[in-house]
Formats: sequence, C-alpha cells, structure tokens
Amino acid sequence: MTLTDGLLLAQQAAEPTLDWQQLLQAGGYVGYIIVGLSVIMVTLIMQNLLMLRRGNLMPLEMARQAHELITAGRFQEANQLCRDKPCFLGDMIQAGLTEAELGYAHIEKALEDASAEHSARMMRKVEYLNVIGTLAPMLGLLGTVWGMIQAFLEFQSQASPSVSEFAPGISHALVTTLMGLSVAIPALGTFALLRNRVDEMVFETSLMAEQVFSGYRRARPKRKAPAPAPAAPKGDA
Repeated sequence: MTLTDGLLLAQQAAEPTLDWQQLLQAGGYVGYIIVGLSVIMVTLIMQNLLMLRRGNLMPLEMARQAHELITAGRFQEANQLCRDKPCFLGDMIQAGLTEAELGYAHIEKALEDASAEHSARMMRKVEYLNVIGTLAPMLGLLGTVWGMIQAFLEFQSQASPSVSEFAPGISHALVTTLMGLSVAIPALGTFALLRNRVDEMVFETSLMAEQVFSGYRRARPKRKAPAPAPAAPKGDA
C-alpha cells in the first residue's frame, strides 16, 4: 500500500459518520415523533394511490350496464346495480335516479351535489399529507432549537471551550431539521400530485355519469319553466 492510500484511509477513518441508529438517538423524542409521521405519511400515500384508481371510482362495465337500464326505463334495476357495486360513479347514479321522476334538470343538480360531496370526502384524506408536510419541518426546527440551547449551555459551563468540543452538539441539534425536511418534502410533493389526481377523477366521473343518463335525456327533454302569471290589474286608488 502506498503512502497516498494510507493517508486516504486515515482521513476516512478520522471523518465522523452517523448511521441510522445514531441519527435516531441524536433526534431524541422529537425525532421519534417525526419517524411516526413518516410512517403515517407512507400509509396515507399507499391508501390514496389505491383509492384514486379509475377501476375503483368509475368501472366501465357498470357504467355501460347502468346506461342500458336507465335508457330502457328500468330505474329499479339500475339502482340495485349501483348498490351491489358501491363506488363513486355508483353513488352519483343513485343520486340522479332519486330525481328521475322530476326531469333531467333535477338529475343534473343531484349529480353536481353528489360530485361535490365525494370530492370533499376524497380531499379530506389527501389533506392529511399537507398537514404532515407542514408539521414535520416545524417539529424539526423545534428539536434543533432545543438542541442548540443545550449545546450553548454546555459551552458556557466550560472554562476555555474549543470549537471541536462545541461542534458535536451543533451537529446533533441539526439532525431533527434533517429528519423533518426528509418527511416534509415527499409529503408536500405527493399532496400536490394527489390533489390534481382527485380533480381529474372527479371531472372524469362526473362526465361519465352524465353520459350514463344521456339516453334518458334524449328520451325525456328538460321541462320548460312555467310562464309567469300575468299581473293582476290594480284597483283605482
């Protein structure tokens, strides 16, 4: 082994390193809370990815069958079909069927209400990622500030402290900030993607629900609003 290789090995051995176990220990109680948030974040991401699939929200086969039944006027069978296969599209179709006897204008209003309700429900589940992305760096900053206070107190108690004695406390205090950012960045990025996914799925499902009732709309046009009654003649003063 040459002299240069020996110097490189000595330099690498002298460089301080932190493994995952040491990072957790340096993070303290705040670090464990951030780790718990990361587990919740991964669980929420997996649940939302499985939920926001076209096959789950708007199955094409059910849409085709419901369209045929509604066009034929078999509303009870279409309603039962949607009950047997609960999903976003099925709930919208059921909401529209409840107003089928009143005309297509009432069906449109029922579809809009059902779409808004489901959109809010799905967004509430996605919104938790935004909460985690906001709390994680704040918790990391809290842990860092607390670690800095402890490091300065130890630094103050020494008669002639050196930078080498002060540096480990500072590096350990910054661990929680690193952990908080490591959780916040993927949480906020995934939140933005899933939010756009919810908007896309709501739009596509609403459009498909309107297509399901297209045969009903052609067979039964919208009712015209009744003409206003003529004003009664005023009596002589």
